[in-house]
Amino acid sequence: MTATASLFALNHMCAPNRTVSSLFDLAVSLGMTGVEIRNDLEGNAILDGTPPTEIRRAAETRGLRVLSINALQRFNDWNDVRGAEARALIAYARDCGAEALVLVPVNDGTGRSDGERQANLRIALKALRPLLEEAGIVGLVEPLGFETCSLRFKSEAVEAIASLNADGIFQLVHDTFHHCLAGEKELFVRETGLVHISGVADNALSLRDMRDADRVLVDGGDRLGNVEQLAALLSSGFRGSFSFEPFAESVHKTDDLRGALEASIAHIQDNAFRALA
Repeated sequence: MTATASLFALNHMCAPNRTVSSLFDLAVSLGMTGVEIRNDLEGNAILDGTPPTEIRRAAETRGLRVLSINALQRFNDWNDVRGAEARALIAYARDCGAEALVLVPVNDGTGRSDGERQANLRIALKALRPLLEEAGIVGLVEPLGFETCSLRFKSEAVEAIASLNADGIFQLVHDTFHHCLAGEKELFVRETGLVHISGVADNALSLRDMRDADRVLVDGGDRLGNVEQLAALLSSGFRGSFSFEPFAESVHKTDDLRGALEASIAHIQDNAFRALA
């Protein structure tokens, strides 16, 4: 692996059936320095009751950064339940050494009307701000490109964060899958704290029919323009982490995940990383 391998990271969705320790070992074997853990994997990571100090110790002994916990769901539907979820996840993030908490918006077709969605976003950001500030945790807002999502466009997130003078407390996740589905052109590199990468290779799917289960590792058959997106981010100065987040079972069940990741890293390095040359 070349030095640029250190720019890559592993989201636990790459290998949801692996233990945290096994995932971390895989990241180290690939020359990576970052990992993301999740709170939606049954029998694993957070949901199985793993103490945050155990996560911290596993990362520190391997020289890894815990980039984020992924995620507080429906964050822009703020209520007492969401507040309790947020406080618990932020405390876990702080104690396990995570640098950020990913914030995922409502994606069930509700809260999408003009005016309503912007107001709901600001309410949630205002409520989250003091919780994140006290813990020293960044809130990573991740717009989803699905037509059913209440926050599709990064531009609306950037506008809301700026209106609250909350730059640095909140940053964006640039997800290559969702960026493509949303059709948004601007990259917002300065506001981006993390990039999620995955590809779709199924030629039978239209963009509007693509779902998480179709997300594989990026290769020459990718239809999402990962190479172009990553090259543009790099040429515009982004030097954060590119975290692999494939949801497809074909990736999860592969006999040689390490080899598949190596091949995807090589493809991206050969085709998108010219900005670092």
